[in-house]
Amino acid sequence: MEKYIFEGKSEEDALNKACCELGGTKSDFFFDSSEQKNGIFKAKKVVVEVIKKSDLDNYIKEFLLKLTKDMGFDVKIESKKRDDVLNITLYSDNNRLLIGKEGKNLAALGTVVRQAVYNEVGFFYKFNLDVGEYKLKQQKNIEKMAEKVARDVAKSKIEVKLDPMNSYERRIVHNILTDRKDVYTESYGEEPNRYVVIKPKEE
Repeated sequence: MEKYIFEGKSEEDALNKACCELGGTKSDFFFDSSEQKNGIFKAKKVVVEVIKKSDLDNYIKEFLLKLTKDMGFDVKIESKKRDDVLNITLYSDNNRLLIGKEGKNLAALGTVVRQAVYNEVGFFYKFNLDVGEYKLKQQKNIEKMAEKVARDVAKSKIEVKLDPMNSYERRIVHNILTDRKDVYTESYGEEPNRYVVIKPKEE
């Protein structure tokens, strides 16, 4: 992955040069800046290292294709950008095996890619990885369950403890119920047995 170096009298100046030369706006880049001095009597300058977000997105997709091929899978990839977050869905000749029991292989695959990105650029880059819309279907099922339980809690005024969930699943529950005026959610316990409790709001 190519990293571009630009210099200027200030960070703003260097970034403007990057925008002019590479095309785009500041939001299209990741950058890291540092100040340098060229001798005692010379003015300081700012050096900015720039990485194009599109290049990083392509690196992730190419890494995934190579990794899954080396694992013996024939994979097609689809990707979309939503709210500046890369969403990747893999479709393979054996989705079930690539997902693994309770999504463990999929989670491990995501961990490997995130570490590879960190080794390449020096920071963790947020992206979503799915296989055959497994996580999308899982999200919809969890949302339906949470909404049903929330209705029961609102009606009975009795809190309900859900089964233990991972952080991703708990976040789905919290997000889908956050705007409700009749119930609220809280997490309790320690990993891997942390769980969500849906509670009625006092009138």
